[in-house]
Amino acid sequence: MMTPEQQSFWDRFCAETGHSGEPFDVDQFGDSEALADELLELVLIGQKRATCALARGYEQPGARFPRPGDLFLILDGRGAPACVIRTTSVEVKPVRDADAQFAWDEGEGDRSFEWWRREHLAYWQREAEREGFEFTEDLPACFERFELVWALDGSARPSGSPRLRMVKGDEE
Repeated sequence: MMTPEQQSFWDRFCAETGHSGEPFDVDQFGDSEALADELLELVLIGQKRATCALARGYEQPGARFPRPGDLFLILDGRGAPACVIRTTSVEVKPVRDADAQFAWDEGEGDRSFEWWRREHLAYWQREAEREGFEFTEDLPACFERFELVWALDGSARPSGSPRLRMVKGDEE
């Protein structure tokens, strides 16, 4: 369920692109306000074009894995709408099968595989402790690539009147 601010953002996106329907998901990247804002900035500057999550989150009743073409409403660390991304590819495989190209595409840290592995293993260990499961590198993960479709114009934030800028055409 979207907040009124999120729904307004989504409605404007739909009106200006001709898209109809709801987003596949409304969420932020990361597990804290600061991390969500940091990762969002990487998306907005074009550095972050991939994300990875443990498959177990998509295997719950009523859930499904993302598919190419799915749209996501991405939030900042406080839950405000910030951009729309479109999934371009999805691969489900064990965490241990991650590679340097995916680490680069995810765009975080120094973009090295070593950094990616260290930070993601720590992230998933925190998730396992919170949710009460045992994390191992044999667990399947969803390796997703995406493109930025819409973003808030940074100058709009102080005025409280969000303006959108089209990043890429939306041919649906």
